[in-house]
Amino acid sequence: MASRAGPRATGTDGSDFQHRERVASHYQMSVALKSEIRKLNIVHLLTWVLMAAQVIVSQLSLVSHKVVASPYQWEYPYLLSIIPTVFNFLALPRNNISYLVISMISAGLFSVAPLIYGSMEMFPVAQQLYRHGKAYRFIFGFSAVTVMYLVIVIAVQVHAWQIYYSKKLLDQWFTSTQDKKKK
Repeated sequence: MASRAGPRATGTDGSDFQHRERVASHYQMSVALKSEIRKLNIVHLLTWVLMAAQVIVSQLSLVSHKVVASPYQWEYPYLLSIIPTVFNFLALPRNNISYLVISMISAGLFSVAPLIYGSMEMFPVAQQLYRHGKAYRFIFGFSAVTVMYLVIVIAVQVHAWQIYYSKKLLDQWFTSTQDKKKK
């Protein structure tokens, strides 16, 4: 081994790294999945803040309804989608399996279900916009139904990836737990 003060150890040419310990693959995968889930949580948090801002501005009549449309019915239950994200943030630092499971289940209930309902609720309005070119609700000059469908498309992808990566992370955590029990 080389030292800072002295020469390299005799008999080594630097190719003796094969015997060194490596980080187990499930730990590497766990770190990578946690990173992806954190990124998705941040994207969801930004989407949620924008949706909450629209609901608050509309409910408190801070600006005209011509500038920011009143919220659709599905937006109110979607505000509960912050709950799975909070549980997700709580589960990651300490590998808390129960919080991660709660996060996955509540993501389906509080995130995906309102988005499905919202796409069905707004479909007649979108159909009218497509057929007749008439929009009655606007968000900063854009058709509210178009903006909200864009939000739904982004949110569905974010939540689908959150659930997928959470499931893979859960599998990794179970693998490491099973390995520890075998030893």
